[in-house]
Amino acid sequence: MDYKNNILETIGNTPLVKINKITANLPCLVLAKVETFNPGHSIKDRMAVKMLEDAEKNERITEGGTIIECTSGNTGMGLALAAAVKGYRCIFTTSDKQSKEKIDLLKAHGAEVIVCPTNVEPEDPRSYYSVAERLSKEIPNSCWMNQYDNLSNRQAHYESTGPEIWAQTEGKITHLIVGVGTGGTVSGTAQYLKEQNPNIKVWGIDTYGSVFKKYKETGIFDPNEIYPYITEGIGEDILPKNVDFSLIDAFEKVTDKDGAVMARRLAREEGILLGYSAGSAMAGLMQLQEQFTADDVVVVIFHDHGSRYVGKIFNDDWMRERNFLDDELKVKDVIGRKTNKIFYSVTPQNTVREAFDMMKKLDISQMPVMNGNDMVGSIAENAVLTYLLENPIRHAEHKIEDIMDAPFPIVNEDLPVKQLNRYISKKIPAVMAKDKAGSMHILTKYDIIQAV
Repeated sequence: MDYKNNILETIGNTPLVKINKITANLPCLVLAKVETFNPGHSIKDRMAVKMLEDAEKNERITEGGTIIECTSGNTGMGLALAAAVKGYRCIFTTSDKQSKEKIDLLKAHGAEVIVCPTNVEPEDPRSYYSVAERLSKEIPNSCWMNQYDNLSNRQAHYESTGPEIWAQTEGKITHLIVGVGTGGTVSGTAQYLKEQNPNIKVWGIDTYGSVFKKYKETGIFDPNEIYPYITEGIGEDILPKNVDFSLIDAFEKVTDKDGAVMARRLAREEGILLGYSAGSAMAGLMQLQEQFTADDVVVVIFHDHGSRYVGKIFNDDWMRERNFLDDELKVKDVIGRKTNKIFYSVTPQNTVREAFDMMKKLDISQMPVMNGNDMVGSIAENAVLTYLLENPIRHAEHKIEDIMDAPFPIVNEDLPVKQLNRYISKKIPAVMAKDKAGSMHILTKYDIIQAV
């Protein structure tokens, strides 16, 4: 029989999935390492179990002991799964910027959670680092895993994530894009991959309010770089020992807004429900797109699942409160999200039958009637079909100009979508818009529904 002895044996061997729509204009192949397939729905399962197993080997924790960790949620989840299987007690400290879903999920696995203030120095006794350290000294037979400085974190990815990516890409990977928090994922994975091919480029994705990018570029730890940010799972106000800056070629910063918006796009356009750091990693990749060529194989790590952010980035009210949602979805956004941007039209001299056959073949319901570069009318599938059914066959050879309706309204590409109700109605099923390159586009009710 094919079965696992416990849930921990299902960790790892996550799939690589091609990204299609969002990267359609990129020359390279973009593959996502989708870590949500781990049982705790994040990449942190890998290092959580590794840290615990190494602590057991070194007898830093023994049977009936207490696992203590400061966590943004995902490492805690991995440790909670391991604790449930192995019979340990868990106490986790976290910051008050973490989503309620993360805290509730930790409690669901039997963990005790202490929420600490975000906007304090790491050395402050109230910080989630300090509280975890204090508890580990006060509670007998307890072990503070300290994912930031515990090098078992990095080793887990050297032993699993790196080899998996190398094998799955058949050694063809040219770039690795990873969000950086504790540094274990990027450093361990990069170390393995660069040992196989030192030419592989590794980019760490950072957030504004974090020290990583400036430290990499200048070697200076600048406290002025530190300020509160909303993005979860990446960025730091400390330099964890797990971050090996020599293995990271460069850092790219992503705003709180861009990370959140990209996570929503990944759900809607690629069908992959992901968390904040994954959105940031993908947004960072898109910011770097000019670096890639047609020969490149770019792997981006998607760290955790979007179910932990339902009350945040997937909540419209939360997004609007932070001005992350442009209520003003624009016509140009609808154009950008169309999968088929080919502009189809007929002329006034085309026959009704030709127009109907063309619409049926292309599976489109309306078209503009163009006389050169000028729109002189419009036709809709229902009107053409009705005309053919209600008139003798010979009328199928009548010209389009005999039955066409008024031209579709032409709107500016910067027009907010919500204002399209001024133009589209039962009688007017579409509008026209011209992009910055001068190309014409038709926007139908279906296009608008797909975009929103």
